[in-house]
Amino acid sequence: ICNKQDKDGVIERNSCYFSSDSIGFHIHSPLVESERLSHITRSQVLLKLDSVQPSGSFKIRGIGKTCQRAIQEGKRHLVSSSGGNAGNAVAYAGKKLRVRVTVVVPSSTAKSVCERIESFGATVIVHGDVWDEADKYARQLASDSDCAYIHPFGQRSTWEGHSTLVEELFSDMTSKPGLIILSVGGGGLMLGVVDGLKKVGWDDVKILAMETVGADSLYQSVKQGNIVTLPSITSIAKTLGAKRVADEAYQASQSARVYSGIATDKECVSALCQFADDHRILVEPACAAALSPVYNPSIAKTAGIALNEVDGPIVVVVCGGSGVSLQQVDQWRRDVGLDCI
Repeated sequence: ICNKQDKDGVIERNSCYFSSDSIGFHIHSPLVESERLSHITRSQVLLKLDSVQPSGSFKIRGIGKTCQRAIQEGKRHLVSSSGGNAGNAVAYAGKKLRVRVTVVVPSSTAKSVCERIESFGATVIVHGDVWDEADKYARQLASDSDCAYIHPFGQRSTWEGHSTLVEELFSDMTSKPGLIILSVGGGGLMLGVVDGLKKVGWDDVKILAMETVGADSLYQSVKQGNIVTLPSITSIAKTLGAKRVADEAYQASQSARVYSGIATDKECVSALCQFADDHRILVEPACAAALSPVYNPSIAKTAGIALNEVDGPIVVVVCGGSGVSLQQVDQWRRDVGLDCI
């Protein structure tokens, strides 16, 4: 909780403390320096390890808050759609809140992901080929009066919950970052970070919003100058698989401090494998989209940022992902043509 603000609503340093009872079910995740990535980029690189969150990803920050709010409003059944990580977050929150949860996933969702969602006590329904089709069905299911529809990235309360990530950075860092690198699917994490930066008075901090080729709805929208709906999701980063980014995310991308970048599936799988070797942490390709530019700075350069010239630490949001295993990593390597483990 940040309990002291100036007249402009900016949080004052050393005025924050955090309570899981009041802000959701997430933990204050570690912020660690990466010697390896600092060497590669020639800048200090800090890793915000939301991969250790109880549900497996950053999603529990905002979705936990949205689920709590729904129960406070009298709802007793949470319904969501997901490619995996949002579903885990809703299922985890529902278990803690002791309410019924239904998650609709597209047919592209791995069996292991469905099983993890079910392990929290939720019901999983497979519907449609892509997330957008699953989401449409979830909205239909949530029409009953006791149901609350929990969008995986598009609710303001969810963005507010995600903003706690920046509040933690504000608490943990002695100086503001020069750049935050994050992955974008529908844009909820980016909107939370933008909101958090405003809260703590770091409005001028740059953001590099990364996607994968084939799941790059924000990048294509920025390129075209208007919101683009992708015809399909062709990337292996299925949890980035929103064919259309949130309108508010596109609006945020129009800021001069927000840069949009893309990496290929092969670059992402290469990054996640190197990250596993360097830091002993497994993540999904969707998360590795944010890691790819620090392992290959030319990706950031193409997006308009020279990492070795960033004024201040580079924070990489390791957003996590529950759909990962050694077997799955081996399959991704095969899929993109990298040597197998």
